[in-house]
Amino acid sequence: MSKGDVALNFILEHVFRSNPAYELALFERLPLDQQELLKNLTKDPDFYGVLLPRTSSARGIKSVCRDTALLVHTMLQSGPLPRYVEHTLGDHSNQAVAELVLDGVLEIEHEGRFLSGAEAYPLIYASHTSPEPQGLLPRLSQAALEYAQALAIDDVVRLSARLYFYNRIPMTANWTRRMSSEIAVSEFLGISSSTNRNCLQKNWILVERSASYNGWFQWQSRRNRPTGRDRYGYKLYVSPRPEALPTAFRAVVGVLDNSAAHAFKIGCDSIGLLRPDKLVLYFSDFDLLEQAAREIALSLSGCAAHGVPFTAAIDDNGLLSWGIDPLPEKDALSWQGPESWRLWITNRLATALVSARNNCPGTLQPWQFALERLRLENVDTGTWAPTQGFALSPT
Repeated sequence: MSKGDVALNFILEHVFRSNPAYELALFERLPLDQQELLKNLTKDPDFYGVLLPRTSSARGIKSVCRDTALLVHTMLQSGPLPRYVEHTLGDHSNQAVAELVLDGVLEIEHEGRFLSGAEAYPLIYASHTSPEPQGLLPRLSQAALEYAQALAIDDVVRLSARLYFYNRIPMTANWTRRMSSEIAVSEFLGISSSTNRNCLQKNWILVERSASYNGWFQWQSRRNRPTGRDRYGYKLYVSPRPEALPTAFRAVVGVLDNSAAHAFKIGCDSIGLLRPDKLVLYFSDFDLLEQAAREIALSLSGCAAHGVPFTAAIDDNGLLSWGIDPLPEKDALSWQGPESWRLWITNRLATALVSARNNCPGTLQPWQFALERLRLENVDTGTWAPTQGFALSPT
């Protein structure tokens, strides 16, 4: 994984204040219905409460830890930051405060005005360049962002879904007929063919369907069972066009027979097979993923590619790419479920897009602000690879 530094101005000597668009509320003092909705947050021992929007311009409820709550309370009156911020956070303090400003928790003073979010961008970032994306998947990802920016959707969840499913192939009557049931999909993919069946039964266990795996055929390796610190979710995406899936699936199964993958999955219905991320392989180590990718690339030379937005390319045509499932968020709600690599990305991009729609300065576009905000989360938005410091998730 590469190291992608972001050039930020030093802002700690500025004047700040808590964003008056939010009200700090202790969890125990929330109405009982809100406590029930947010109760999963209390699993984090550092959880304090939430910032509740006072105005329609404030975007959603924000959960806060005890340290952030203390800072918000301290900065109810504008002034310089308390010394404990820099002493406590050390080298990370400048970026941490910058993130609070970009997310609208704090406001920074400039020429008699207090700014936050995209409006504070020129004060936060030392430079801004918008190079043309290099490669098919970066171009596809930027197109998805520009598409989402043009949508009249202010709901973050809905906008994230539009980003997540960008580049799906439209459902047609032909695909509906060809993949009308799981049995039809199994026959289409050749899962029950003698070659595939022998490989799968020998080395793989078909996972019983559950709510977590709804929409997928999923297998776990009989041989490769990573445990403890080795159980990380490096994901290899194999993205052929749907019409090439039978050949591609047979080739992938052949490679998997001797690979270090510990699990893989493929869509079990027409919706799953028409999405770009239709076939996903899991590894505990990037080198093992890369080795399998090289073998699959040789087996699928000339295969028509579909392409998965917001993933890091391995080849030039978008057939193979990768990502990493992040650590579960401490402030995730029980009804939200775990975030995959791509959902983690699209949730953050959608949040930044919505917040930047009405206050982007100068020629900065909301989608550009979203990219720069995500870079602070250890993602190289030029290649869509995680950078050094990204928190990996056990599988």
